[in-house]
Amino acid sequence: MDNICGKLYPIATPIGNLSDFSPRAIETLEQVDFIAAEDTRVTMKLLSRFEIKKPLISYYEHNRREKGEYIVSRIEQGESCALVTDAGSPAISDPGTELVDLCIERGIEVVPIPGCCAIITALCASGIECGRFTFEGFLSTANKSRADHLEGVAKEKRTMVFYEAPHKLLRTLEDMYKYFGDREIALCRELTKLHEEIIRTTLSQAIVKYTETPPKGEFVLVIRGYKGEDEAAAEKPDPLQMVKQLMAEGKSLKDAVKETSKALSYPKNHLYDAALEMISKEEEE
Repeated sequence: MDNICGKLYPIATPIGNLSDFSPRAIETLEQVDFIAAEDTRVTMKLLSRFEIKKPLISYYEHNRREKGEYIVSRIEQGESCALVTDAGSPAISDPGTELVDLCIERGIEVVPIPGCCAIITALCASGIECGRFTFEGFLSTANKSRADHLEGVAKEKRTMVFYEAPHKLLRTLEDMYKYFGDREIALCRELTKLHEEIIRTTLSQAIVKYTETPPKGEFVLVIRGYKGEDEAAAEKPDPLQMVKQLMAEGKSLKDAVKETSKALSYPKNHLYDAALEMISKEEEE
């Protein structure tokens, strides 16, 4: 390798299958002076697998300011540092971005070592057009920020990619259905791992599936972009408004929910609870 002194090396690590680790990444880790890791315990397992022994420094969301300055000061003194996340490419939905920015501000050379990235891995197997796409990361758990985000990209024409954890997946799918309508989606689960699974379906069918079977593993969601007003109007019926209309026509709440659930492939239990909440709010008003 060239002279590595005084540089920062963001290094992509495997997202599941250790065989995906590149020779260049291994060689760089062997030669740097120290490693900044999101979780030192996770990185230690990786280093042990490839028989690499290097000093580790914890660098994550809650210590990034303090440790960032410390790491940069060591690089300025001539040491070389590798930056790694738990899996995949550092600085993608992780605090590594701030360390890279800090190095650039201080005139430190940043040398990326490419490799695994869940976004690209999911896109190439999704079956959804990916000549142009946008990465949206994780949705906020705060209701307003979440709603603002989804509303802001509802008419995004490019394919969209999101990350999501299993315990938040169903709520995310339901919110996406609310703002996007019933679009095509590829749910890419546990990529490169033993239980890898890629499900190509629609948002409504995905809601049905994961209502019946609780999701497991980490997900990358690839969603087809917006195709225009006519399509949006045709594919985005409001389940609650349909229930309301059927009740206005004389049907009971139970029958209205059952008919709407069947027509829109929307989970009956979720719709029933939402309809009760809607009725309660209308009575209060």
